[in-house]
Amino acid sequence: MPKPACPTALAAMLVGIAAGILQADNLPASSAADIPSSQMLHRYLMTRARLALERRDAAYETIKTPEAIHDYQDRMRRFFFAQIGELPERTPLNARTVGQIKRDGYRVEKILFESQPHFFVTALLYLPDRKPPYPGVLVPCGHSANGKARDLYQRAPILIAKNGMAALCYDPIDQGERHQLLGTDGKPVITSSTLGHEMTGVGAMLLGRNTATYRIWDGMRALDYLASRPEVDPARIGCTGISGGGTMTSYLMALDNRIQAAAPGCYLTSFQRLLETIGPQDAEQNIFGQIAHGMDHADYILMRAPKPTLMMTATDDFFDIDGAWHTFRQAKRWYTRLGFAERVDIIEVDGKHGFPAAMRIAATRSMRRWLLNQDDAITEPASLPVEPDKDLQCTPRGEVLLLGGARSVYDLNVELENRLAARRKQFWETTSPTHALDEVRRVTGIRELDELPQPTWEKMGTIQKDGFHIDKLVLRPEPGIWLPALAFVPNQASGQAYLYLHGQGKQTVSGTGGPIEKLVRQGNMVLALDVRGIGETIPEGKHSYSRVLPPEWRDCTIAYLLGTSLLAMRAEDILVSARWLASNALGKKPKAVHLVSIGQTGPAALHAAALQPDLFASVTLNHCLVSWSNVVRTPLAKNQFANLIHGALRVYDLPDLVRTMSTQIQVTQPVDATGHPIP
Repeated sequence: MPKPACPTALAAMLVGIAAGILQADNLPASSAADIPSSQMLHRYLMTRARLALERRDAAYETIKTPEAIHDYQDRMRRFFFAQIGELPERTPLNARTVGQIKRDGYRVEKILFESQPHFFVTALLYLPDRKPPYPGVLVPCGHSANGKARDLYQRAPILIAKNGMAALCYDPIDQGERHQLLGTDGKPVITSSTLGHEMTGVGAMLLGRNTATYRIWDGMRALDYLASRPEVDPARIGCTGISGGGTMTSYLMALDNRIQAAAPGCYLTSFQRLLETIGPQDAEQNIFGQIAHGMDHADYILMRAPKPTLMMTATDDFFDIDGAWHTFRQAKRWYTRLGFAERVDIIEVDGKHGFPAAMRIAATRSMRRWLLNQDDAITEPASLPVEPDKDLQCTPRGEVLLLGGARSVYDLNVELENRLAARRKQFWETTSPTHALDEVRRVTGIRELDELPQPTWEKMGTIQKDGFHIDKLVLRPEPGIWLPALAFVPNQASGQAYLYLHGQGKQTVSGTGGPIEKLVRQGNMVLALDVRGIGETIPEGKHSYSRVLPPEWRDCTIAYLLGTSLLAMRAEDILVSARWLASNALGKKPKAVHLVSIGQTGPAALHAAALQPDLFASVTLNHCLVSWSNVVRTPLAKNQFANLIHGALRVYDLPDLVRTMSTQIQVTQPVDATGHPIP
């Protein structure tokens, strides 16, 4: 298994990738007249993604020889491992069988093992009534509330077992018996598996990990257990699953060489079609910087070529069928170049997203062909016995966290954060502020001020007031982005200016008698600005989990796939706007610029001020997030996606930036990760 790159080197590599995209793309100049402001950020990011994917496809066309293919596979695997952070140490599984069910032609063993110490996994092992050894097939679950007990994830392993192979199906985190957050009553606080995966991802991303880190490691340890069984031939291992199980099958088949035959279903499409249709999905399905790096869905197959792979698709799936065929064509061409065209295939089932009998049969036939060397036309019995959920329970009370000493993903995140906090403390105590801030710049990708373009701007109208006037402005810091702003200009100017930001938009503080008017009547010029994704440019629509995921969640995720963040882009908006205010400001050219941020814009404002302190005479942060460490320690962190920097806590936390400030800085009423004031 490749050793992950060091965090500093990885950060530098990704910043270079992101910078190349930012500088190389010739984006069309859009304006408020072209598309609604609520779509601006999404259109901008989609254009960046499209151009990156076009470059990726062009690069694919240049890889012709087996040697070039092998080099590409190695680079992609190393990149993937680096992006999900270091994998845990292989510790004893402490596996035990806690129950057994005997059925016609097979038996089911109820298994409990530890993928990490006291991090319990519940699983069902389906064993055929035939003489061992025989192949083993891992069956990762999709997003079912009852996990391994769902009828689909019983029928597929049963069919595999009745056809001479072992099948191991296990509960993913936040499904079945593995909910990661329980209330005082012992019941799940988060009942949606997709939301559960998102919430574990919030803290994991800050630590340089991903929900995928834990999901992949569970899968690899499940393979360890399957291969350890005396009935199973460890040289004949397969993997199949659909939906979220298709995601895990895709990842595992690309990263774990033990998987000889794979059949991912209802997942593989192309990023272009995914983003154009349903949009990005759960946290584990988005790897930091993978689009920027040129990794598309096809690469999960390309990384394992020429090992046997069957793509299982559905014509009316929300994972777009046209994208799936694009992926298949790229895979087929590589397998052909390697001399094994027959080892990659595709089936297309009429119907919607799911694991219908046609797919279960196809997966089982594929496993028999490649693992048993029996290429026959098996069928599925008219009925397969499905056990009640309770009968398949592996824990006494139906939840692993109710076992003595059990740990959750949130616990594992906090344990890593505790280790990183000690490293950060030593780093900031032994490193000069200049070098430390260089590290911050590398991790965030925020460019130097002199690397940022001069904005264009236009006046959209003027409102006359007693003693001052308000100019309605649009600033364009780069093609495809416009920032609505209100310039409050006093008749008698003091020479001081304020850049005023509010997490709910400039309109929140621009009313008569409000804080901005008070500043203006004191002779100060004030530029009230909506950075991208705020105020007039807030993305349209809400996530179905809007109580914890912000409206800009989708765009934050696309930015994450591009190797950047909304925080970094907003920080650059602030820098460009502050420089414009200081050097132009409608001809006023104030002597000093003061930065004021209220609410969600705080972390971006703090980054801008810390990285360019000479630009601001003073900084005031009101209701700013207190720290990222607090986010990691808050399982139900609210609306934090806009302020995530992948791997930031490996280098710094927000208070570290505050301590570097030579500029006068005032932090008032900081809030925790749920938005509540710190006592």
